[in-house]
Amino acid sequence: MNLPTWITVSRLVGVPVLLVLLHQPTESLRWLALAIFLVAAGTDWLDGYLARKLNQVTDLGKFLDPLVDKLLVLAPLLSLIQLGQVPAWGVFLILARELAIAGWRVNQVKISGANIWGKLKTVTQIGAIALLIAPMTATSLLAQVAFWLAVGLTLVSGAIYAFGKPAS
Repeated sequence: MNLPTWITVSRLVGVPVLLVLLHQPTESLRWLALAIFLVAAGTDWLDGYLARKLNQVTDLGKFLDPLVDKLLVLAPLLSLIQLGQVPAWGVFLILARELAIAGWRVNQVKISGANIWGKLKTVTQIGAIALLIAPMTATSLLAQVAFWLAVGLTLVSGAIYAFGKPAS
């Protein structure tokens, strides 16, 4: 395993920590969870950047990166369902798309990287989750709008991946 792939795998460390911090979050635990989530999400950019810069793009990395992204996104969303901040059916739509596309990708002979719609979807999901984790009631409407935008982009990107010719 090369450095970018190790960075991808290290992102998994944040997942159980987020689940613990968001189990019964206080304001300070939410800030800590937000910081951990943003650092972990930032490694998504870092591993991709290093893989391209060091010419270490691998099929393993192209497979693991979106899988780890899904775990990093879905873990806090499940906690946010438990906290009553997002509806389960909205998270189900995200989960259904992610599982469908992951299953589709596994059956491909050549693993392709994410297209622009997949990247936009990921950034939107990360932004929405960050706003939902943050302990500010003033951003609650913005967080809800961001969540539903993320749900919409998740479905659009899935449809484009499955039925359209992916943009590069």
